[in-house]
Amino acid sequence: MNGAQWIEKSDKYIMKTYGRYPIVPVRGEGSILWDADGKRYLDFLAGVAVNSLGHCHPAVVKALQEQAATLIHCSNYYQIPNQIELAELLCTHSFADKAFFCNSGAEANEAAIKLARKYSRDTFGNPERYGIITATDSFHGRTMATVSATGQAKVQKFFDPLLHGFQHVPFNDAAALASAVTDTTCAVMLEPIQGEGGVNVPDSGYFQTVREICDRNNLLLIFDEVQVGMGRTGKLFAYEHFGVTPDIMTLAKALAGGAPIGTMLARDEVAAAFTPGTHGSTFGGNPLVTAAGIAAVRTILQDGLLNRAEEMGEYLLGELEGLKKRFSVITDIRGIGLMIGMGLTVPGADIVAKGHERGLLLNVTHDSVLRFVPPLVVTKQEVDEMISILAGIFEEL
Repeated sequence: MNGAQWIEKSDKYIMKTYGRYPIVPVRGEGSILWDADGKRYLDFLAGVAVNSLGHCHPAVVKALQEQAATLIHCSNYYQIPNQIELAELLCTHSFADKAFFCNSGAEANEAAIKLARKYSRDTFGNPERYGIITATDSFHGRTMATVSATGQAKVQKFFDPLLHGFQHVPFNDAAALASAVTDTTCAVMLEPIQGEGGVNVPDSGYFQTVREICDRNNLLLIFDEVQVGMGRTGKLFAYEHFGVTPDIMTLAKALAGGAPIGTMLARDEVAAAFTPGTHGSTFGGNPLVTAAGIAAVRTILQDGLLNRAEEMGEYLLGELEGLKKRFSVITDIRGIGLMIGMGLTVPGADIVAKGHERGLLLNVTHDSVLRFVPPLVVTKQEVDEMISILAGIFEEL
């Protein structure tokens, strides 16, 4: 079937929850995708920061193939060796002591919300101590709890009543956060770098102050690293850039190189609030996805991809700064590692569409911010190709 035929069938059978582009990817390798009509695309979206090792990385493919022939799924009533091994990898390379596995970032954030509330009630004995402070322009998921936690009205529209207990304050404003703390607050939940909110990077010292506020008020600090974690910023976890450690951290997207997985990590004291029967997931951490996760994490650590993300991020940032000097439509370039945003004076949707025409996959967030989240394996030649395409588009504006 060609692309038009697939799109016709999609229109007939698939719910309209996404504003899908008329592109039908059927094959991928590294930073390149090909569609059903054979057209080649340079992928600087990477499945929205999921395919951090590129498409079909050999280590992930091998792990999935071998595990699929051995054991795909079994219940979490039993011990799962791959799950245990992946948990060990994540805990030994982070602040955490324990892991809970699920299937997505939204589910990981749901788990964090539940854990924070239960820990607070267990520890302080106050059933009214359940409030969680989050940030405006944040994005934490599409479930009812994570929609409530998200600080974007467009995400919450149509779904009233929202879950009670969330308060939103401006990101990067520690004074506003401190003022929002009350006797009913149990946690603060923030993205180290806001992705869907426009690739917003906090000022130096912001998170140290947030940590102090949490410590002073006996609040848990939750970092949502669903998009920024797993090497994207040049560190395995983004919190490493800011000189603080959270009490709870959530991961998903790039954790298994494209396989669907999420996890919530926590310190022992906090994790102990989850006891048998308080939370669970049928498919969470099954043998297949955790095999992919082990392969992905080991590849990031052993193949020098953290250094590569830092180096290629600096190169990409420099090339984008070069475009800024040439085109007044660009207001600023911001980001860390290979998570970079380009602010524009105009909406970015047309630029994304023109990129598609020329074989470039980009994304616009917050209406006027182009988001660059290519695979960590992206090459300088691919960056140069992307810059050339983007320059050609800007020349026509």
